[in-house]
Amino acid sequence: MSRDVVDAARRCVCPGSYDPVTAGHVDVIARAARLYDEVVVAVLHNPAKTGTFTVPERIELLRADLADAGVENVRLEAFANRLLVDVCRDVEAAVVVKGLRGGTDFAYELPMALMNRHLSGVETVFLPGDPQFEHVSSSLVKEVARFGGDITGLVSERVRAALTRRLAEHA
Repeated sequence: MSRDVVDAARRCVCPGSYDPVTAGHVDVIARAARLYDEVVVAVLHNPAKTGTFTVPERIELLRADLADAGVENVRLEAFANRLLVDVCRDVEAAVVVKGLRGGTDFAYELPMALMNRHLSGVETVFLPGDPQFEHVSSSLVKEVARFGGDITGLVSERVRAALTRRLAEHA
């Protein structure tokens, strides 16, 4: 096995929109950081969607939450209008790590994992999410917060405050 392949196998990419980052995201990234020498957290911007937070805001929230969790071997980068396999090639990662909350996530993620492998040989590692966060998604957190529900414990206090402020600005 070539040195480049070995080095790439020590680095993984955790892609997502992270709009906003949840406790489930932090859990998966922290666990990936224990498995790989470096985790590239690829904050992906979908121009077809209007985000609640800008990509730089998402990166700052992620950086702070990961620091609070003691995760040090991460690099946060923004990507737009690119295939995930191209991101992996650019950062020299041979592995994508995706968290799964349940069977629905697996059914959604599996075809993408197979396509990524078909396109470039990049493998996908699925990490089962912590069951306490099985019901947590960024979109559900935003919906609950929008209607005044309690999202304590689903996101950090920092994210909760930022989300509350942002939703009030658009009310």
